[in-house]
This record gives sequence, structure tokens and C-alpha cells, in this order.
Amino acid sequence: MGAGHDTVAAELVRRARERGGDAQVVDVLALLPYGLGGALKCFYRGSVRHFPWAYAALYRLFLRPGPGRRPSGTPLARLAGGRLRELAERTGADVVVPVFHLGAQLTGHLRARGLLPVPSVVLVIDFEIHRQWLHPGNDHLLCLTEDAAREVREGTGTAASTCGPVVAPEFFADAFDAPDTPDASHAAPGVAQWRELFDRLGPGRPAVVLSAGAWGVGSHLDATVRLLAYHGFLPVVLCGDNRRLRRALSRTPGVVALGWVTDMPGLLHAARALIDNAAGQTAVQALAAGLPVVGHRPIPGHGADGVRRMAALGVSEVAADETALLGALRRLTAPGPARRRRIAAGRALFTQDALARVTELADATRVRR
Repeated sequence: MGAGHDTVAAELVRRARERGGDAQVVDVLALLPYGLGGALKCFYRGSVRHFPWAYAALYRLFLRPGPGRRPSGTPLARLAGGRLRELAERTGADVVVPVFHLGAQLTGHLRARGLLPVPSVVLVIDFEIHRQWLHPGNDHLLCLTEDAAREVREGTGTAASTCGPVVAPEFFADAFDAPDTPDASHAAPGVAQWRELFDRLGPGRPAVVLSAGAWGVGSHLDATVRLLAYHGFLPVVLCGDNRRLRRALSRTPGVVALGWVTDMPGLLHAARALIDNAAGQTAVQALAAGLPVVGHRPIPGHGADGVRRMAALGVSEVAADETALLGALRRLTAPGPARRRRIAAGRALFTQDALARVTELADATRVRR
């Protein structure tokens, strides 16, 4: 669902192979029979894009954190059980690492019934952990923050600890930003090209990236970009694969509307702030790149909950209206202590290597059993 889960999985594979091991990405939706995975993805994308109220209702029913009996994703996930078991056996896997909540339901179900012989270590990539991440059959949950891990332990009794977010190393390179990162010699590739583009299209205007996710989903993006352009910013909108959104925003003067971007490290290092609506992987990448994050008009459900959780952690802030958005951007795009404090808070999340933690936990589980 979206590209964030794929990005995390791909980075884990890269790290494993770099260290002489092997890993394989498996799409749990592709393991579902009868084309259910494709249908589920189309339904989810359509509801988030066109009927957000419907997704909000589904989130409250299936996903929202909190006590009480509600439907589980396990009956759907277990349909992929046979294929996952066969794949784990054929590849000789040492550990299965779900990075999507439906995968966590599947591995938890299999482990609880003794049908999956290798450990399952769930890597929770959301700041707000909804109930579908939590299946007691899994061996361990790795969370982005200690607060989240503590809530898992206290609420479910499942073993949980912290590993921090997973991003590619290019996002940590210093940018051409002398007031905040004095050493420009380690700039991410592509920064100069992005800076040249921004200077040509909006000279003297701080570039502010608006993330709409892989599917180009957002509320009143047209009004937001007009507001930013009018008040002296250069809005750079990530439209993902939503060509209609890109065409519409491209007609707005003073706006840079982009499709699918392959050089995200360079783009984020060249910008001055990120406006986020989902607390997803783009927000995490921005934190790694030293880019202040402001949540504004989040998508319903997990997006709104995640944006609020990020702000509560002090790694971002929420702008509830246009006045608050402009105030936050003016404060955080300008060199100074406010910007430096926010950058430091975001980068403090990146404390451990997720792959090392996965390996350690899997080894410990095999010893115990």
C-alpha cells in the first residue's frame, strides 16, 4: 500500500547484501489468492483518493488503536499462509521481517500455530501503531520510538523495543546549507541541480516540499500552494503517480509540480522544509536529511494520528490553519536556533541499525526455542 513499505524493505535488503548476506522482498498482497491483493490495493487507493470519509470509517473499525473487540486482518492474511511457508522453506530463510501490518498478521498467525519455523520480527514503520500491527504470535516488534515500544509491551504483553526509522544512507549526507550544516563537501548527489532549478523558478524564495505520497493524495493542495506562493515561498509538490493532480497544480503560477522523483535525497537537501500529511516515509526521510517537518491537513485515519504523534514527540509540529502554517514555515526555514533545534530532534531518532537489531533478535529467539 503506497511506496513507504517498499522503500523500507528495499533498504533492509540492500544492507543485508552489503554485509555479505542475502534477503528477498516479498509482497504479501501478491501472495493472496484469487487476485485479492490487487483488488484490495485498488480499493484502498480509490477510497483514500476519492472517498476519504470511507477510509476514515474503515480505520475506526479495523485499525484505530485502543481496547475493545473489533475485526482483525488475520482471516484475510492467513489466505497467503501456504505460499509464505513454502517460500520460507525454499529460500532457507533465517527470519521473516514484516514491514506491513497485513504481513504482521500473517506471520503472527503462522508462528502462533507452529506453522512458521523461523522467527518473525515485525518492523513497525508507523509513528502511531494501530491494532493491526499487533499480533501476539510474533516474536518481537521493533518500533520507531521507545514510547511506542512501551505502549506495545504494556497494552499487549508482546516483546517490543526500539530501532529507529530505516532510510538509505544518502539521506544523511550534509547539504549545501552553510548556516545549519557547515561542511558542504559531503552533499548528497543532485543537490546542486535541484538548487539551480529552484533558483531559476523562484529566485529568493525558500523551497518548501509538499508530500502527497506515492498516489498523490491530499486535501485542498491547490489552496495550500497558492497561499505559499503568494507569501513568498516556492511550493514543490510531490504528486507521485497522480498525473491529474500534477497537471492541475502545474497551471498555478509559482508552483513546481513533480511526478515520481527518483532523487529524493538531493531534493530534500535542496529544500528548506517539508509539509507533510501522512507521517510516512517521506517525513522520515526529511528528518534524516535535516529538513524541518510541518504537518498540515493530514489524510484521515493513520495519517492524522501519525502527524499528531510526530508533533507530540517534538520532531515536527502541526499547523492547524493557514496562519499557523505560514508562521511555522517562516520560523523553520530561516537559519537560527528554532531550525537547529528541530533538525537535531529529528535526527536524534536515528539511533540504531534496524538490520542489526533484527539479526540479534532472531538469533536470540532461535536460542530460546
